Amino acid sequence: MSAEATTEERASILLVDDMEDNLVALEAVLGSLNEPLVRARSGEEAMKALLRQQFALVLLDVRMPGMDGFETAANIKRLDQTKDVPIIFLTGAEDDSGYAFRGYATGAADYLTKPFDPWVLRAKVTVFLDLHRKNQQLERLLAQGEVNTRLADLEQQLSGENPPDLATLRTQVRELRQLVSRGRL
Repeated sequence: MSAEATTEERASILLVDDMEDNLVALEAVLGSLNEPLVRARSGEEAMKALLRQQFALVLLDVRMPGMDGFETAANIKRLDQTKDVPIIFLTGAEDDSGYAFRGYATGAADYLTKPFDPWVLRAKVTVFLDLHRKNQQLERLLAQGEVNTRLADLEQQLSGENPPDLATLRTQVRELRQLVSRGRL
């Protein structure tokens, strides 16, 4: 990522694990990506974080007290604002092999066992970060296209025989501003 990238372009990664050592290990492996890493020590904390900000990816431990990883993932996939956030499940190697199937059935994009290979994890995370950036770029282009279409319509209305009244113009300008701010154009 370029040094000029704004905070909006940075792709935050949510790390969810109840064990401090695991969070430290994830931060050590992913720190070189220079993306914001946000910690959550439970499924409940993860849900609160997901409601506060946008994430490119969630790395989610399967076995946690209280709301486990599967329940957390189900809750993530239920909400409109978080349903498209990819989830990589992380779990101990001794865990039941049925966990992987259950993880994918819950909506996980990937499933890794601990101890994981740092190179493999970093490579997989990089793929999701790139995908996130491309999706953001596509959203900006779509918003820009809609703004351009609306501006052309407005210009046509203004030059026509029956131009819109001032209240209509204000409403249309307000809608265009909202599109621009949502698309971060």
